[in-house]
Amino acid sequence: MFDVGRIAIIGGGSWATAIAKIVVGHTHHIGWYMRRDDRIEDFLRMGHNPAYLTGVHFNTEEIFFSSDINKIAQQYDTLIFVTPSPYLKNHLKKLKTRIRDKFVITAIKGIVPDDNLVCSEYFHKVWDVPYERLAVIGGPSHAEEVALERLSYLTIGCADVEKAKAFANLISSEYIKTKTSQDVVGIEYSSVLKNVYAIAAGICSGLKYGDNFQSVLMSNAVQEMNRFVTTVNPIPRDINDSVYMGDLLVTGYSNFSRNRTFGSMIGKGYSVKSAQMEMEMIAEGYFGTKCMKEINRHMHVNMPILDAVYNILYERINPQIEIKLLTDSFR
Repeated sequence: MFDVGRIAIIGGGSWATAIAKIVVGHTHHIGWYMRRDDRIEDFLRMGHNPAYLTGVHFNTEEIFFSSDINKIAQQYDTLIFVTPSPYLKNHLKKLKTRIRDKFVITAIKGIVPDDNLVCSEYFHKVWDVPYERLAVIGGPSHAEEVALERLSYLTIGCADVEKAKAFANLISSEYIKTKTSQDVVGIEYSSVLKNVYAIAAGICSGLKYGDNFQSVLMSNAVQEMNRFVTTVNPIPRDINDSVYMGDLLVTGYSNFSRNRTFGSMIGKGYSVKSAQMEMEMIAEGYFGTKCMKEINRHMHVNMPILDAVYNILYERINPQIEIKLLTDSFR
């Protein structure tokens, strides 16, 4: 059985904190890269992340913190990247350590801007990490509920099934159920698209569309998602699995969803800039919408929901007009 070795977390947000809680509960030691020394100092003093999921307490003696990403990369075997996708490249610019021999896991549900690559493709093409040493954490998993130890289901995707099973077994518990998959790219693209569709759901909520329509929107969204992932990675999959449709539903409906919240503000009349300023956390779907629109210019998949969200966010089309046009295309 593959040995994941010593594990480190790269990132300091809510999902990074939730994953750190899961991992350290099993291993009783993790490395943790955070960009800001003042956050590390506050964490050590208070015993919890000072900015995110502040109710989750850690034994800091089980954590080696560092603001030096190279120190973490050198000392740990498995690196779990949990940074917002728009900032991933800025963190990696500081990295001088070779990581192609590491087990690299991405828990980032976004696309690397400008390159328009999902994270596993970015690590493979830019950092020369072999596909069999790349994994992804997917599934419906709001950080807040994981932190509260509410039952959650995660899927670990990796081309190497043995590595996927090893990590899945390590993080399994009474409140974390796991399964494995080889559909790394499909999981990543679906996790990007579900954020786009959650923005659409939020916009419709802000416009006072009811639950009846929201169900139709989600039904069309899962079909649109299936069309795209089938085109980009045509392998057998069940789009109804929790890692695809389950993640879509929780992000589209939950009050914990920052993308739905962002969309709701847009539907209520906020500008993109004012909505972003009022939110304390990043809605990755905003960046994902532009990236997916650019990617689909080459794929030519029929994606009316993606197009509608793009038109509202980037072309500044009136949400009422754009969503009305979208509703006319549904059946």
